[in-house]
Amino acid sequence: LPFQLTAVQRQAINDIRLDMESPHPMRRLLQGDVGSGKTIVALYAMVKAVAGGYQAAFMAPTEVLAEQHFASLTKTIAELGITFRLLTGRTPPGERREILTGLRSGQVQVVVGTHALIQEGVEFRNLGLAVIDEQHRFGVEQREMLIKPETDLLVMTATPIPRTLALTLYGDLDVSI
Repeated sequence: LPFQLTAVQRQAINDIRLDMESPHPMRRLLQGDVGSGKTIVALYAMVKAVAGGYQAAFMAPTEVLAEQHFASLTKTIAELGITFRLLTGRTPPGERREILTGLRSGQVQVVVGTHALIQEGVEFRNLGLAVIDEQHRFGVEQREMLIKPETDLLVMTATPIPRTLALTLYGDLDVSI
């Protein structure tokens, strides 16, 4: 990276590393202000999943946000040789078919998208990690449509939630701030 990670970013990455290396699926909430580096922490998790032979999906609530994440990840992921694509409701049909084929075959290692990731016909060969940004804008059923019980899950939010409230609302998630 062209910059140094902060101490809290390194701690969040360590939390995620330990979760992903455990025999149990990760269920983690990553909370931080806008611009605090949640996406770079999520990038670590996606790269780790791909390095382990899995695919990763990054779901955002709007096309604008998905496109922003895709653009910000483009240079870093491309430099690592990871095959990744953007899938939204505006993806042209031919390109969509190509992406869906790549997800089924495992050729597409990382996909960034919107609700399009949970639409009919989207099948992953080996989804190991789902990252959901602004997770409060998705329902529990939508989240469950993307993941299987063994899939690691990292949900992110910029909405400040006191730790005690986060534990109450998201008791099934460990929390990193």
